[in-house]
Amino acid sequence: YQLATFALGCFWGSELAFMRYPGVVGTKVGYTQGEKQDPTYREVCSGTTGHTEANLITYDSRRCSYEELCLLTMDRLGDNKFLSNQVGNDRGTQYRHGIYYHDDKQKKIAEKIIAGYGTNCKTECFPATKFWDAEDYHQQYLLKGGQSARKGAEETIRCYG
Repeated sequence: YQLATFALGCFWGSELAFMRYPGVVGTKVGYTQGEKQDPTYREVCSGTTGHTEANLITYDSRRCSYEELCLLTMDRLGDNKFLSNQVGNDRGTQYRHGIYYHDDKQKKIAEKIIAGYGTNCKTECFPATKFWDAEDYHQQYLLKGGQSARKGAEETIRCYG
């Protein structure tokens, strides 16, 4: 299996979208791209740790490609890909969006996809750094709340806290 790391603002909705995607075999929500060791949700939300909320995806590259997952990321971002430190109503550095590659092959794919949106696209593209798992209550939050994670499910993903 392969790993991929993406940030799309609040991690709950994006995790459910990845869970539904054929070929994704595992998901975790957490924090990445920051300085503090083992940050808490409260610390990340303070905007002082440098972390962004992110999804760590484990996928079967025989069933889906890294490019498909990058395209899913950019599609879910919609016009938010042109905003800095914001996705929807969520604002702050912890909600910035990015594709964080794990090797040179992923880097080339991510850079090409992001470049396709022009110079106004604000989606980050950096090497993946240490991923810190979010607290247990954040993991598969929307699934626990009753939303379907069935592969190919098309029901609207509803975020709530």
